[in-house]
Amino acid sequence: MTRPRFVPDNYAMALFGMVLLASMLPAQGLFARVLETITACAIACLFFLHEARLSRQAITAGIMHWRLHLLIFLSTFALFPLLGVALRPLLQPLVTPDLYRGVLYLCVMPATVQSAIAFTAVARGNIAAAVCSASASTLLGIFISPLLVDWLVMPQTVNAATGASAAHDAWNHIGTIMLQLLLPFALGHLSRPLTAKWIAQRAHFIRFFDQGSILLVVYTAFSAAVAGGLWRDTPLRALAGLLGVCIVLLAVVLYATTQLARRLRFSEEDEIAIVFCGSKKSLASGVPMAKVLFPPAVAGPMVLPLLVFHQLQLMVCAVLAARYSRRPKQEPIS
Repeated sequence: MTRPRFVPDNYAMALFGMVLLASMLPAQGLFARVLETITACAIACLFFLHEARLSRQAITAGIMHWRLHLLIFLSTFALFPLLGVALRPLLQPLVTPDLYRGVLYLCVMPATVQSAIAFTAVARGNIAAAVCSASASTLLGIFISPLLVDWLVMPQTVNAATGASAAHDAWNHIGTIMLQLLLPFALGHLSRPLTAKWIAQRAHFIRFFDQGSILLVVYTAFSAAVAGGLWRDTPLRALAGLLGVCIVLLAVVLYATTQLARRLRFSEEDEIAIVFCGSKKSLASGVPMAKVLFPPAVAGPMVLPLLVFHQLQLMVCAVLAARYSRRPKQEPIS
């Protein structure tokens, strides 16, 4: 029996189920910490498996693809902040002043790493370029985002003690990225002579692992948001307005990155990497930075837009990735 067009596919329904499950039964306490560890391990395995499938030529091409990286960088650190400022007359009436400052904070965050690469993998895009670009965005964001926060979000200069704390947190964040991403990346490449053939014969398992990793990310991230008071501390009207703001931002950036990639004549694989890396904002970077940059009473409203946008980008981009993945495979030219 053919599925009606208006009925979402199984993967989209599974994602919605994860949101409902996290809303009703959020992971908390020890279970949440264990689940975060499992999720981190799953993402590390995902990077290992995909890197084992990439040739050295593909990795070199990914690193040298400067036009793609420049477009993603401009989308992350220029387009988003410009939209946050330019759309102020439209966006600010939908939310409270504190939440609007949180929207600006969202706009200056770096791109996320794990989900951007996983979505690119599911969509059969340029994984090597996505790994390089998303990793560089996160590392550069550790230094660029606080400067943009100081410029756009708060007029006063961060004091010396906060700056020292931020530097310490930045180095901890770099170590986490290297452990979760770069180490599996390198190990996967080194293991390629032994594992590439085995992995190539199990493409269906790799796809299942990709999608399962995303489901874990959705559940753990949304659980943290719910446990932190996502549905409790915000008035329904302001939350609805915030959702509208995030929808507008994500829609504009997705459309802009797609059209720019096509007008600049990038390949479809490159377009996928540009769309999924250039439209993401990192919750993993945003929450620690907010704790350093803002007083506790201010940090909550600053992070809430990022929490909502994070969940929205996962849901929308998962559907987009599934749609990209259904395109016909192109046979290599002999």
